[in-house]
Amino acid sequence: MKQLLFLFLGTFFLSSCDYFDFRSKEEEEEEIVAMVNDQKLFKDDIKSILPKNYTKNDSTLLVRSFINNWALKQLLLSKAEKNSSLETTNEINKLVNEYRESLLINNYKEMLINQQLDTTIYSNEVDEFYKVNKENFKLNEDLIKIKYLHFDHKVVNKNELIRLFKSEKIDDLEALQKQQLSFKQFQFNTDIWTSVDKVVTILPFSRDILLNKTKYLEKQDSIGLYLISINDVLVRNETAPLSYIKPQIKQMILHRRKIELIKDIEKIILQDATKNNNFKTY
Repeated sequence: MKQLLFLFLGTFFLSSCDYFDFRSKEEEEEEIVAMVNDQKLFKDDIKSILPKNYTKNDSTLLVRSFINNWALKQLLLSKAEKNSSLETTNEINKLVNEYRESLLINNYKEMLINQQLDTTIYSNEVDEFYKVNKENFKLNEDLIKIKYLHFDHKVVNKNELIRLFKSEKIDDLEALQKQQLSFKQFQFNTDIWTSVDKVVTILPFSRDILLNKTKYLEKQDSIGLYLISINDVLVRNETAPLSYIKPQIKQMILHRRKIELIKDIEKIILQDATKNNNFKTY
């Protein structure tokens, strides 16, 4: 009797296993939305492409397009693998492996650089770098030191604003700055080098006028009145001023530090590998 009971339970257990295995396979098949040869596309693969607020029609078009593109990719890949020579396949595998290695190595180097690179750059370093490489810093654009002011026709103290703009007194400049909320555009700092290309996009003056180093000039149109004063000019191919290219020099100093740091890291890695017998030459 006991033997019959064990036999029944065993048979039921095996049947149950087969049943659950069958159900899991069936459920897996239900999740498949497309198949090309032995490659399967599952419902979960599509969920990520759907936008948050999508309509049924939009999702249908989007999913259909995604499935077709996936199928075409699989079919092309299959034909490409079948019709590629062994030599071509090996060459592609070699390139893929080299690219993977390059990505891993570069990622590791960037991690070390982020951890160890000193990003503090002092003014004397910038000055010295500029002094040594000054002849290499040639302008590829025209620069000017310009003061300008633009206000509309509604201002009641037009003549007073013109007087203050023309003046070189600090008190008059401060008085002008206090009224800046009524101006459309302005720049009063004459120590800043500005690209002429930038100025001609915001002020109605030609390049020739701006490069003439005009002490004072005004122009009126339907929008308002424009006042300009050009204090200095540097044309293309002249030596770039330090104040203008300082950000660029800082980037160059950082780049040089990166190269030196990478060389040091590579040297230490080789030394450690040799010391620990992980690297040997014969």
